[in-house]
Amino acid sequence: MGRRRRRRRERAGEGKLEMGTELMVLIFLTCLQLIRGVSGELFDVPALFVFGDSLVDDGNNNYIPSIARANYPPYGIDFGYPTGRFCNGLTVVDYGALALGVPLVPPCLSLKSKGASILRGVNYASAAGGILDETGKNYVARVSFNQQLALFEKAIEFEYSLLFQEPQALSRYLARSIFALVFGSNDYINNYLMPKLYLSSSLYDPDSYAELLVQAYAQQMRKLYSLGARKIIVANIGPLGCIPSQLAMADTDGSCVERINRAVSAFNERLFELVKNINSTLPGSFFVYQDVYGIFSDIAANPQKYGFTVANKACCGVGRYGGALTCLPFEKPCEDRDHHVFWDAFHPTQAVNKIIFESCYAPASTYCYPMGFQSLATI
Repeated sequence: MGRRRRRRRERAGEGKLEMGTELMVLIFLTCLQLIRGVSGELFDVPALFVFGDSLVDDGNNNYIPSIARANYPPYGIDFGYPTGRFCNGLTVVDYGALALGVPLVPPCLSLKSKGASILRGVNYASAAGGILDETGKNYVARVSFNQQLALFEKAIEFEYSLLFQEPQALSRYLARSIFALVFGSNDYINNYLMPKLYLSSSLYDPDSYAELLVQAYAQQMRKLYSLGARKIIVANIGPLGCIPSQLAMADTDGSCVERINRAVSAFNERLFELVKNINSTLPGSFFVYQDVYGIFSDIAANPQKYGFTVANKACCGVGRYGGALTCLPFEKPCEDRDHHVFWDAFHPTQAVNKIIFESCYAPASTYCYPMGFQSLATI
């Protein structure tokens, strides 16, 4: 009898512990969704779809034989565990999902992207992926934008078509969803800026290369539109001349490499014109140009204004500015991560990602054209 009572008490205690854990998780998620101070119920946005590179990859490269991976500690140290995000915590698109009130969207190559769960969105982003198919080959496997589009098209044909009884319902669902595009960085740092591995810098001057990229990007955007996307945020390339990996290779005192920033700006200027043109030529489209370069440049030039004390050194990395080798497995990162602009040799910290998202959120955002995230979500 005594043993039975003890077992009943133990089971009751375990039940209370499970209930307590579930309650803590619920409270945590609720707090996360209140980060923006808005409720996702304000928006009639059923899903968030993400296409891009390591800035927004949330685990796809875990499932392919790629050298570009972030599924080990200390990545995810402020998320709770490594997920494959190239960050200490949340990415920019994670903050977008929280603002919309949708779950953090799962990577398309994981088992979580099956069945009805895909109705809230899917992340197709892949570290080392680029606009050009050859970009990132130095990391072996990666999923380029063309390949990401092919995966999405296949999902529409074989998965989403089964979840909607009528094609018109699927079309309305896609038109109401938000799509995020984050491409271009790898086409420079893992292509144009690697002359020993790629011919692009010998074949094109910076302006010609930018033109090549934007022309390819334009075709890809039109392909996405033809698949049903209507609300699309297109992020430009940040100031790559300021990232620790480039500072480590340059003869610099820690200031940004302007030659690289000028090359990136040539792409951004053309991308801005592309977004304006595409909005005027594709009926019912709402393409939003997000000026990541602008907000990131301001953060790098005025870190104290945003609460940062270290603007040019990685929190986790090896060598000059923490940029010679990116964050290694089980490397001890800095303690004051919220005061660092860069997490590793290439990527910003969670704190910067939050600022980048917030800079685009307001209806009349300075860093998003022709409207902010909130306005796009309410259309």
